[in-house]
Amino acid sequence: MRTVRVLVVDDSLTMRRLIRLALSADSRIEVVGEARDAAQAKQRLAELKPDVMTLDVEMPGVSGLDLLAELMTTQPIPVVMVSTETHRGSAAAIEALSLGAVECVGKPTDATRAEAFSALPDVVVMASQAKVTKRSPEALQVRAPSSASFIWNGRYVLIGSSTGGVEALEKILQSFPKNCPPTVIVQHMPESFLANFAQRLNGRISPTVQLASTGAPLLPGNIYLAPGGETHLTLAGQRGSPVCQLIEGEKRSGHRPSIDNLFDSAVFLGDYAVAVILTGMGRDGADGMLRMRKTGSNTLAQDKDSSVVWGMPRAAYENGATQNLVPLHYMSDAILQACGRQTKTPAR
Repeated sequence: MRTVRVLVVDDSLTMRRLIRLALSADSRIEVVGEARDAAQAKQRLAELKPDVMTLDVEMPGVSGLDLLAELMTTQPIPVVMVSTETHRGSAAAIEALSLGAVECVGKPTDATRAEAFSALPDVVVMASQAKVTKRSPEALQVRAPSSASFIWNGRYVLIGSSTGGVEALEKILQSFPKNCPPTVIVQHMPESFLANFAQRLNGRISPTVQLASTGAPLLPGNIYLAPGGETHLTLAGQRGSPVCQLIEGEKRSGHRPSIDNLFDSAVFLGDYAVAVILTGMGRDGADGMLRMRKTGSNTLAQDKDSSVVWGMPRAAYENGATQNLVPLHYMSDAILQACGRQTKTPAR
């Protein structure tokens, strides 16, 4: 494997040294340069042409978020956000992921200094394999929520996503009508980010987004997001009236919540379910989706060209869990067509 060349961007000299120390200890990685602000970062990018950039949110002058947005429209590069803001699970972390950052990692506190960057080398190597593409400035603008109406056929939607999933989910859900089919989502994300993610979605889409809770019935017009932490999100109840159920358990496929756990719990829905796997590293969800397909569920996976990381969708395709590879720009249509019929709201 080729060495991953990294540019470290942070206004704190101490933090740059800590990041360099953590990354340089890994033989897969070479730190090729540092920058203290946006202007210096752009200069270093042009000179050094790194494979990955770590980027702080808060910097003097142009913020990390503003720099990220600019780079995604001019010279896209895999970016890992490294910030105190990220560690607190702030809206800035979700904004960064929506703008195209591959991953977010928290800066250490006094209590976590020893282990804070232990995962950073793996995250950077993973980011180097991500596919980032240049976007038009219009693509970064907030779209108006769907004004369509929907005639539901009784099918429930289950979605699993990981790396690149925040942006993918926003694009899909912005096309969902206010009375969309009941939708359950597992997005691999630190627990502290999830409330902000739900809040962000609620400000941008027509349906109502909530963190799932035990006993919550799956109702049209509602989207249920796995809350993370020590629990997995599963489904229980009857085929025509399923409910959310949070259960404690060990990580599965390296994750908690696990997409496989959600899909396994939903096999009782049979052909009343549509299972979807979006962009992400690894194979979480592939085995559970295969079991759902065998009980009659409709199964979809994001195609390679539109995935940031074609890991989970590829695993689902290769193990026979789905034969339907769908581009991101068509995924919302594919889901809604499987769940009913969409009608435009008449003009007034």
